[in-house]
Amino acid sequence: MRIGVPTEIKTDEARVALTPAGVRELTRRGHEVIVQKGAGLGSAITDEAYTEQGATLGEDADAVFAAAELIVKVKEPQPVEIARLQPHHTLFTYLHLAPAPELTKGLIDSGATCIAYETITDAHGRLPLLAPMSEVAGRLAAQAGAFMLAKPQGGRGVLMGGVPGVEPANVMVIGGGVVGLNAARVAQGMGADVKVYDRSIDRLRELDLILGQGKTVFASTLSIEEGLKEADVVIGAVLVHGARAPHVVSRAQLALMKPGAVLVDVSIDQGGCFETSKPTTHTDPVYTVDGISHYCVANMPGAVPISSTAALSNATLPYVLELADHGVRGAFERDPGFEQGLSVAGGAVTSEPVANDQGLAFVTPAAALAA
Repeated sequence: MRIGVPTEIKTDEARVALTPAGVRELTRRGHEVIVQKGAGLGSAITDEAYTEQGATLGEDADAVFAAAELIVKVKEPQPVEIARLQPHHTLFTYLHLAPAPELTKGLIDSGATCIAYETITDAHGRLPLLAPMSEVAGRLAAQAGAFMLAKPQGGRGVLMGGVPGVEPANVMVIGGGVVGLNAARVAQGMGADVKVYDRSIDRLRELDLILGQGKTVFASTLSIEEGLKEADVVIGAVLVHGARAPHVVSRAQLALMKPGAVLVDVSIDQGGCFETSKPTTHTDPVYTVDGISHYCVANMPGAVPISSTAALSNATLPYVLELADHGVRGAFERDPGFEQGLSVAGGAVTSEPVANDQGLAFVTPAAALAA
């Protein structure tokens, strides 16, 4: 199979979908890998590092898309990339379609087969390709919250860990999944007073054991409102598998918070879990609503591309190899959890949560692939 790796063009995105180690694994199995010139530079990977492992360099994105059958990316395709997709293409990347109807329409019209990293499940029902970037984003969320608390950044002027005789920041983490756990651990490591809110009692028990001195709270509307009154930083880490994130903090509830407090919305890729959230970039990451700072960067792991690229490729490579070796149908037959990633195929939406959120017809993956 011919696998194409284009340069990411989303704003402030420096990750790349495949490392030289991945190229080596693919080429030794007889596959051809075409990497766009300069695609890895943002992650400190040279063109020579790719060609030494057997890759061919594509002069530009047009050349990569024209030559490849399987397109492997990091972020959702931008409009110019959607225009390059053809029915014979399989696109494998993060998609986050639920809050993005225009993107969904573009992929439907392309006729391409589109598989989303973030909805693939493993044998235990976990999300193996979302997990590594959730770990990165969760850790960055705590760092971002600490930085944005500083007065020059518009924050309250509170030191995350405090100092002897002075209380530390109060950090509220809403959502106890992979993002929430990693955010809580880093905030704890900074010395903050951390509470994690979740609606699963079983998960709260797990977090209680993992975090030790961290506090766990059942996420009722009242408990969240009480927490907002005390919080210096609120990290939103809410995930509904494949669907738009629910709003757990309304605009009216911002009035409960201290002026200069910080909201960090890690759920922004899925539409955001705060009513007042809107996507921002690393270049311009923060805006203020009713005196509350909002950090809503849509590709947080892109801030640390060297670490993120390695972590992402480690997770995605086995799936890329399956697609290359066995094709889409063969890979899905071998791993039913892989099929959960299929979002668009044959001009139809094959993700039920996306179809429900956007009011579109849902077609089963089997029916769409048969068509």
